[in-house]
Amino acid sequence: MRARDRNSIIGVLMPFGLGLGVLFLALYPGRSANKFGLLTGQVVAVDDPRLVTMLATSAVVLAVLAVVWRPLLFASVDPDGAAARGVPVRGLSLVFMVVLGLSVAMAVQVVGALLVLSLLITPAAAAVRVSASPLWVPVLSVVFATASAVGGILLALGGSVPISPYVTTISFAIYVACRLLGDRRSRRGWTRRRPAPAAQPETATSL
Repeated sequence: MRARDRNSIIGVLMPFGLGLGVLFLALYPGRSANKFGLLTGQVVAVDDPRLVTMLATSAVVLAVLAVVWRPLLFASVDPDGAAARGVPVRGLSLVFMVVLGLSVAMAVQVVGALLVLSLLITPAAAAVRVSASPLWVPVLSVVFATASAVGGILLALGGSVPISPYVTTISFAIYVACRLLGDRRSRRGWTRRRPAPAAQPETATSL
């Protein structure tokens, strides 16, 4: 019930926050091109100072994740058990939200605010379809997100279409492929575990 409530709260707050962001952009007195760039992303707008800032922020995010990885994984899998073992579940939630906010702030500059979730949710959903390992799911999520971002950047170079449609298309294609692969493996595993039909009793033959 708690997980369902948290999901409902997230689902309510996310579009509300996005609406507030659009409102603040509309009230911003700058140029409309800058507003559109914040919504859809402009990789060419990332200059050297911003690149240095993004690299430093990425290093901080990776360092924090390396420190809190084990307790964060425990709290994510079994929050009640982690709290009973003395793990600061609420503190880890706050740390994770700060790290997630930093990651979103960096990604917005490249892919935009409207489609940044394609690098946060879709790769993880695709990884869960092909693996249940607590180690390989984050690794595959990073690989899928990196492939989507780099592929979108390469396809958007020299064109007039923003980077976001390319990124979301690649990310969605990876999710569909992983979903099909996961369904195929599930059906194959179910077929192997299916019990064999019971043998029919032999009928007595008259001599």
